[in-house]
Amino acid sequence: MLGVLPAAAQDKPKPSIKLNTTTDFVAIHVKATAPRETTALEYRFVAAGAIVDDSPWLPVNGKPDDDGAYAFDVKLETARWSELQVRALNGTVELVRKETHSKVSHDFEWLKPERIEALPEVERTAWQAYMKRSLERSEREYEILASECRKLSLAQARPAPGNRAELELDSDIPLEWFSSAEAIKTADAVLSYQTPSGGWSKAVDYSSGPREPGTHWTSQKGDAWHYCGTIDNRCTTEQIKLLAGVATAMKREDAKGGAIRGIEYLLEAQYPNGGWPQNYPVESGYHEAITLNDNAMVHVLEVLSAISSEKPAFAFVDDALRQRAQAALDKGIACILAMQVNVDGKLTVWGAQHEPLTLAPAHARSKEPPSLSGGESAELLKFLMRSGPLTAEVKTAIEAGVAWLDAHRITGLRKTTNEKGKTDYVADAGSSEVYWARFYDVTTGKAIFPGSDDGILYSTFTEMAAKNKVAYDFLTTKARDVIGKEVTRWQKRITKAK
Repeated sequence: MLGVLPAAAQDKPKPSIKLNTTTDFVAIHVKATAPRETTALEYRFVAAGAIVDDSPWLPVNGKPDDDGAYAFDVKLETARWSELQVRALNGTVELVRKETHSKVSHDFEWLKPERIEALPEVERTAWQAYMKRSLERSEREYEILASECRKLSLAQARPAPGNRAELELDSDIPLEWFSSAEAIKTADAVLSYQTPSGGWSKAVDYSSGPREPGTHWTSQKGDAWHYCGTIDNRCTTEQIKLLAGVATAMKREDAKGGAIRGIEYLLEAQYPNGGWPQNYPVESGYHEAITLNDNAMVHVLEVLSAISSEKPAFAFVDDALRQRAQAALDKGIACILAMQVNVDGKLTVWGAQHEPLTLAPAHARSKEPPSLSGGESAELLKFLMRSGPLTAEVKTAIEAGVAWLDAHRITGLRKTTNEKGKTDYVADAGSSEVYWARFYDVTTGKAIFPGSDDGILYSTFTEMAAKNKVAYDFLTTKARDVIGKEVTRWQKRITKAK
């Protein structure tokens, strides 16, 4: 039984314990600084819930350092923990106890619980269910990887081998290629790096072979759970197409299963309003945004269109899944129409990313402010012209987008190389070159060039490049074909459908 401090001791300043904890897959690493009169330290913890009063205390072995700090580890049997209590004793007398809780942060920017709570009831229920499922997926992935690492006594997972050259298949690649040694080797590696949720990370070097236990699904360094999985940089959509091709060419059931799991991943990752986040399970920050940047959502819509239109590579998809893909495609296109930015009552184009709840153009990195996009909008219009439904609403969206791009050409520039060997665009009234900016101010429609280092919005590429590192395509020619031959092709499609 614990004793009570004598009255004289009770008049002294109240003793305290300072706790500092770090956690990996193997243990909670604790540093506890206790009062100098401490003769023993004890702890107890729970993996989930709260510690109950009759939970047993366990002794901390070892002696404190000169500052009274004890360092000890609490071995973990599960990936997460809930509460840790530490107490200092003098003989049988408890001097002080301190508790701490695990810090699992899901600090979302736009998808905060209070913002979702403010939505109308039907929307609120759908978004709450979506976020609950996303968080459950995240925890399951963490537990699976942590379990692998604990078996190997690895405090952290090894990052996947990296490769900046992303997996990308040619649009006209022949079916025979999918039975080649290269395709089979890549498919084997791709299957091994499919996340438990069904997606894939980016920048993974599949040529290094299949994933080994204790290796992360992402090549991101450190303990960050980043881009796992994602639709960024053609990820997940290209892996699905690869596995679908191998399944069709080789009749491989594992490839078919992987492709179906990937399709299910895309369906589950779709927001209740029809958009897609960059990463799923949802990762906080700009990754929450509905992502058109680098044509991420367009690539998803292309895969769903290929499935719903019964392209040969997806012949193995059954009718039920095909119908769900069609429903997701319809919902995605409806979201696209809803996101088209209206300025003073006039439809314009789209941003590179949009807020998930309000659908307004959103920021990403410092060099990606809320804006209208000349690049992503062109690719989106091309998709709608080639594969979108021939409805009045889509026709209106296309005509408005094409008109806006046509009115926002940038002329009088000549692409050149400056004295530092870097790309530059200089004023030249005689130049026949035509460009569109990657970013336009939403209100004024004027081209803007955001500095990646200083965050300043410049009015010319040259001004921005003089003061910032340039590692981005700030000017594009993609819209040229869209407002030209793609419009002609679309008009022929409409005529043929009549």
